[in-house]
Amino acid sequence: MNRLPDLQSRLERAMQEQGLWPADSPWVRPAMEKFPRHRFAPDRLWTWDGDAYVPVDRSTDPEGWAELVYGSPADSTITQVIDGLPTSSLSCEEIVADMLDSLMLEPGQATLELGSATGRNARLLAQQAGPGLVTTVEFDPTLAAVAAANIAATGGGVDVLTGDGAAGAPGRGLFLRVMSTYAVDRIPWAWIRQTAPGGRIVTPWGRLGHVALTVAPDGQSASGWIQGLATFMPARGTSQGSEWDEARGGRAPAVEAPFAPDVQQLHQDASLLFALRVIAPDIRVRTALDNGAINVWLHDGHTSWASIEAPEIGGPAVARQGGPRRLAAELDVAWHGWKAAGTPSLWDFGMTRTRDDQFIWAHDAETGPRWSTTTASPLRAA
Repeated sequence: MNRLPDLQSRLERAMQEQGLWPADSPWVRPAMEKFPRHRFAPDRLWTWDGDAYVPVDRSTDPEGWAELVYGSPADSTITQVIDGLPTSSLSCEEIVADMLDSLMLEPGQATLELGSATGRNARLLAQQAGPGLVTTVEFDPTLAAVAAANIAATGGGVDVLTGDGAAGAPGRGLFLRVMSTYAVDRIPWAWIRQTAPGGRIVTPWGRLGHVALTVAPDGQSASGWIQGLATFMPARGTSQGSEWDEARGGRAPAVEAPFAPDVQQLHQDASLLFALRVIAPDIRVRTALDNGAINVWLHDGHTSWASIEAPEIGGPAVARQGGPRRLAAELDVAWHGWKAAGTPSLWDFGMTRTRDDQFIWAHDAETGPRWSTTTASPLRAA
């Protein structure tokens, strides 16, 4: 029995019930329903079994395959794994819709996409922009071929190129809209140079959110607001560093001490988590609730680590840490930096990229507090 139509409808209803279809971009929902996820999903998908990513093949497990394609609005579908790490996916439906909304795409606007993956996003862009107006660039030749085939099978009208997305699309002129489907820590200047003044760039930043930038009239900078919070895959070839257990390496804690800040807030407040990503960008934070206790794991991608545990009822949290840095203390300093800036919410943050610098600001691009993303010290405001 073909359950794909039922699963597609289930996902569409969930998007509706959760208010995730963008009201300001009414074209998004019909486009996403016309070009559903399963038409772009490869026959082999991947899922995490608790220890590693394992394949799920459509030919041998059609039910499992279909469930991976159509999870919840917040579920992405892993379509490629290399060396044990996911390297490409069908992004979760709510983020696809949100980023398309953020782009503010109008018919007739030349559009550049970086990161073709399965080709679905380029197909959706072309549905709004029009045939012949979308160019998409993919680093992986195998994925580029898959994207080109999927786009051809669903109507064509998109130019698929193989190349490094960081360079944009050399020789293809200016675009009014640019979208990246992978995360970058520093917005490539080539993207701004290839966007017409007044044009809009939407990209994930730093694996924790996406931003929409408008290019200045003189073309020498781009600035705009953070649009949402989500985790994205980094640019191909970007070092992802070690994980927490690798950073710890089995070593016993060197320091154990009470941790005064409210760990529950750290677990629940997306604005705080984003602010910490801005102020202390090289500290990786993960939280989880386990039997009423909140656990926090910190590491720097190298050899410094910390774990913080808050008991279920009363009593201070306890930080255990090791390595050359004291990450719990650094987190506390960054937390105070957020408070000193007026505890801005996620929606109060923005970004400006100039030719030589990039910084995140809060409240106002000119007068608000700002943090350079290119300074050597992650805890020093610009």
